[in-house]
Amino acid sequence: QLVDEWAVNEAVDFAPAFELEGDLPEVKLFGKWNLQEVNVADISLVDYFTVKEKYAKYLPHSAGRYQVGKDINIYVPICITTPCRCSSTPLSCRSREDSTLIGRAGTVRRQSVYVAPFRRVNQAMWLLGTGAHEAAFRNIKTIAECLADELINAAKESPNNYAIKKKDEPERVAQFNV
Repeated sequence: QLVDEWAVNEAVDFAPAFELEGDLPEVKLFGKWNLQEVNVADISLVDYFTVKEKYAKYLPHSAGRYQVGKDINIYVPICITTPCRCSSTPLSCRSREDSTLIGRAGTVRRQSVYVAPFRRVNQAMWLLGTGAHEAAFRNIKTIAECLADELINAAKESPNNYAIKKKDEPERVAQFNV
């Protein structure tokens, strides 16, 4: 028994010590982009872009863990980059204002309201996906090419983008109902 303890102590004493800070490689998004270089211009969306060191991943994926609880998918790593053709983010394709129905005693009218940042991110993702799907339907272009075109056109805020077209509709209605 003493021999076993001595062997364990010797192994611990002579084990190569390596520093966690210096020996670990730097985590880069998709192996290309540094996480500190990501800038979010809209201050309300900062909490929903999980590119902090705490959530750093080599390849962002969810593995289905975010389906469990309500609003737990806030921490899903969001990365939409199209650096070869444009340098801005296509998440500007969701409206900031919307309108809702407010009723009292059988009378219903529309009232303009501000949209929560998390809903704006979800709506932008949904509109980009729907636009890519509709563009690829009965088209010779693949879904990947259509999605890339949607992302680039959304970043440029092109008026022929599906998401930008749909963004303008609720904002117009909300502006009318002020």
